[in-house]
Amino acid sequence: MCGIAGHFGRPRGPGLRARMRTALSRRGPDAQHDAAFDRSGRRLPDQAQAEVGLVHTRLAIIDPRPIADQPMGSDDGAVWIAYNGEVYGWQAAARELEARGVAFETSSDTEFILRGYEAWGIEALLARLRGMFAFAIVDFRTRRVHVVRDRLGLKPIVYAHAADGFAFGSLVRSVLPWLPPEQRGFSSDAIDAYLAHRYVPAPRTIFDHVARLPNGHRLEYDLQANRLDVHRWWSPQAEPAADPGALLDEAIELRLVADRPLGLFLSGGIDSGTIACRLAATGHRQLRSFSAAFPGSALDESADAAATARALGLPNERIVVPTTIRDDFEEIIATLDEPFADPSSFPTWYLARATERHVKVVLGGDGGDELFAGYKRVTKHLRNAWRAGLTLPLPVLPDVASKGWRKASGELAVDWETAYALRFSGLTPNQRRFLQPGRAACPTHYWRTPELAADNRVDRLLRWDFANYLPEYVLRKADLATMAHGLELRAPLLDHRFVGAVLALPAGVRFTKPPKMYLARLAPELQRLGAFERKKRGFNPPLDGWLKDDLRERLGAAAGALHDLTNGQVDAQRARAMVDAYAHRSGLAEQVLSLVILAESLRQLRALASDLG
Repeated sequence: MCGIAGHFGRPRGPGLRARMRTALSRRGPDAQHDAAFDRSGRRLPDQAQAEVGLVHTRLAIIDPRPIADQPMGSDDGAVWIAYNGEVYGWQAAARELEARGVAFETSSDTEFILRGYEAWGIEALLARLRGMFAFAIVDFRTRRVHVVRDRLGLKPIVYAHAADGFAFGSLVRSVLPWLPPEQRGFSSDAIDAYLAHRYVPAPRTIFDHVARLPNGHRLEYDLQANRLDVHRWWSPQAEPAADPGALLDEAIELRLVADRPLGLFLSGGIDSGTIACRLAATGHRQLRSFSAAFPGSALDESADAAATARALGLPNERIVVPTTIRDDFEEIIATLDEPFADPSSFPTWYLARATERHVKVVLGGDGGDELFAGYKRVTKHLRNAWRAGLTLPLPVLPDVASKGWRKASGELAVDWETAYALRFSGLTPNQRRFLQPGRAACPTHYWRTPELAADNRVDRLLRWDFANYLPEYVLRKADLATMAHGLELRAPLLDHRFVGAVLALPAGVRFTKPPKMYLARLAPELQRLGAFERKKRGFNPPLDGWLKDDLRERLGAAAGALHDLTNGQVDAQRARAMVDAYAHRSGLAEQVLSLVILAESLRQLRALASDLG
C-alpha cells in the first residue's frame, strides 16, 4: 500500500515531484522515491526538470527490502511502474513466467505486475490480477502510459489532462502542484454534488481540472499525441460457483499473506464477525482484533464485538474513540483530501491510529451490506416500488428544513429506481436550492447510472451502490482513514471472485429477512450470539455533542467562509439560517456538519493552491 503520482509533458518547474511526494508522505512512511526521464525514456538526475516523472511513497508490507522499492523499472529501463495496493495469489502465475525464462529479483507483487505486463500486455495482465490496486505503467517502447483502478474501487486514483500534458496521483492534493494557478479553481458542479451526497462522486473532484478514475476503469495516455482514452475494463457480473463459502475462505487466506504484523477490525456486526468466524474455523485464532468503543452511547458495539471474540478465542482490544475532536479536526479534514462528510470517518481515523501501533495490516468487513442488502434504506425504498416509472413533478419552494413532503416531492420528480440515490443524500434538492439561490439547476443526484441492469428489484438498487456509494464513499473513507496512519486495510468480502459468486445466488438465498442469513451457515457462532437478529447500529459518532461543543465556533464562521470560498455560490445568509435552524430543532446535524467540513476543506485547499505559487 502506497502513494503514487506522475507527470508527463512540459516541465512545470523545479520541485514538482518533491511537492507531489510531500502530499503523499503519510501514505508511504517506509520509503519515498521519484524518477525523472526525458521524453525518450532516458533517466535524468533526480532534481532535473523533466518531461516524465514518477513518484512513489511506500508502506512496505510484502518484501520490505529496498530492492523492492519503487518506481521500479524493467531490466532494459524501457518500462516503469508506480503501484499502490496488494495483489493476492500471484505466485502461480509468476511460476509460469519463470518457466519461460523470466528471472525475479524480489518477492514483491510490484515486480510480478511489471514482468506480467512485459509478457502479456495490459489486458491479459488485468485478467490475472486478484486484489486491490491502482497503478501506472509507463512504456517508452510504445509511448503509452497505462493508469488502472481496481475492480471494486478499493484504491484511489485521480488525474488531470491539459493541452501540454497529463498528471495522476493517489490524492487530489498530489496532482494540484502540477496544475497551473489558473486551473486550480473549485468546480461549481462539484460543490453542488458534495452538498447532494456528502462527497464528490466520480468522475468529478472538487477541482474543475482534476478528474477521478472510476472503479473498474483504466486510461491510456499517448505520450506523443497527448491523447487520453478512458475504458471500462470490468463490471460486476454473476459468476456461479459450486461453493461461495470456500471462495470466501480462500479470499481470507490470501489476505493473510504479509511480512508485517496483521490484525482484524471487529465490530459487533455480521460482516467483520463472519470474517472472524472463518479465521477461527481455519485455525487463525491468534490474530488480534480491534474494536471501536463509544462509552455511554447507544451506538457502542464494543461489548458485542468482545463477545464475538471470546466465543471464537480471538484476542480483542477495545479502542475508545475520543469524545472530543477539536484538536484533531483540521488534521482529519486534511486526511480526507477533499470535501468528504461521512461522520464515521472520524471514529475510523481514531481506530486506525490506535491499531497501527500494534499491526500494519488489518482485515475489515466492508462490502457485506452491498452484497446482501443490509442497508435499511433498501427495505424502505422497496415499499414504493409500485410506482416504477411513474413520476409526479410537484412545484416546490426551496426550504431550509425540507419537510417530509418536500423531500418526497424530490423523489416523485424522478422514476422509482433513480430516486434511490435520494435515500442516501446529504442535503435534499430543496435544501440545495435554498443554499444556492443563484444556481440555475440542482440535479436530483450526481451518481453514475449502473451499466448493467438486473431483473430483481433489490439487485437493481444494489447496482447503484456498487457503482457509486461503495467505491466512492465506503471504500474512499476506509482507504483515506487507514492510510493516513500507514495502516493497510484488506476487504475479503470484496474479493471479485466471491462477489461474482454472491451475485449468482438466487434472490431468495441472497436477500433474506433478517438480512445476510446466507452468512449464518459460515458463521454459526454469530447466529448463537443473536447477531443476525440484532438491530443494525452503524458506526456513527455523537454529532450533536461535537457540533455544540468542539465545533461551535466553526458553526458561527462557516456561513461567511462558504460564501467567500465558493464566490457566493453558497449564500451566507441562507447558510446561517440553516445553522440557526439546527440550533432550534433536531434533524439537521449531518447537514450542518457537512457545511462545516466543506468550509474547512475548501479553506485548506485554497491555502495549498496559493502556497504552490
